[in-house]
Amino acid sequence: MISSSKPTLAVDFDGTIVESKYPKIGKPMLFAFETLQKLQNEGFPLILWTYRCGDRLTEAVEFCKDHGIEFYAVNKSYPEEDFDESISRKIAADVFIDDRSIGGFIGWGNVYKELIGENLSPVKIPKKESGLKKLLKKLKLSK
Repeated sequence: MISSSKPTLAVDFDGTIVESKYPKIGKPMLFAFETLQKLQNEGFPLILWTYRCGDRLTEAVEFCKDHGIEFYAVNKSYPEEDFDESISRKIAADVFIDDRSIGGFIGWGNVYKELIGENLSPVKIPKKESGLKKLLKKLKLSK
């Protein structure tokens, strides 16, 4: 299991890390890999949580490696997990970063701002406290 004081992040691939072009791999989303690298450097465990499987999943994992990101786990809660029908398919993550969230994907600059509290890009950040910021406060991981 993960022994990090930071929340575990489950990150979608298509439409979040790269443009949605499934089954092909789209172009990287603006600031996706830069943000993921900074989050990893800050100690956030990253799980790739995607619809992809088989060769398509292998392509996505390799694409991320080629861009400097290696995930703690891929489509599972921890690397050693073996799937069987007795295990829930809901993974153990604290935050899910996905383009299919209510309201859509907020952009990598905003993701970084929410998790780290710094601007990564000149993207305008709403001043209203988000649900994610409230969750991090509750977990005592943010001010």
